[in-house]
Amino acid sequence: MSKTALIILHEGFEEMEAIAPIDILRRGGIAVTVASREFHATVKGRSDISVKADMLLDEALKSTYDCLLLPGGPGVAKLREDRRVLDALTRYQQEGRLIAAICAAPLCLLDAGLIPGRPYTSHPATQGELPGRDTSRPVVIDGNIITSQGAGTATAFALAVLAQLTDKATADEVAASICLSNPQ
Repeated sequence: MSKTALIILHEGFEEMEAIAPIDILRRGGIAVTVASREFHATVKGRSDISVKADMLLDEALKSTYDCLLLPGGPGVAKLREDRRVLDALTRYQQEGRLIAAICAAPLCLLDAGLIPGRPYTSHPATQGELPGRDTSRPVVIDGNIITSQGAGTATAFALAVLAQLTDKATADEVAASICLSNPQ
């Protein structure tokens, strides 16, 4: 049975942080569902690129996935205020499912109480609220939580998520197929 991932889009999401994981996970055989937290399927990112989600968040949350992935971007404030997102993070943590957050999205992990006592990284703009972020690594894996710094680390982030959902060989194969010479 194929592994599954839910990627939640919000108005103002960072396009590279969503599209790279969608693409890489699908190349690796993961069944990816893209959900809109808005009340419409088409979601506009920070650079005015619109992406059509597979379904709305309420519908997507009726199912459980192996991974919940949050892209960052200036619209993360909407994710932080969304009880559905925070409740899903809490549930995924309790169930030991994979949680992945990049850029400013680790702020949602903070709001859900998942950051204290663990290593993580995030975008430098989050320093005020996440002063303990690891600035030395582009991707930090701690148990079932993967965090990453931003758009420039989106490919490494996506490959790390893929490796956790499958194995390193699958991630290496996908990295080679996209001509990435040094995946991690």
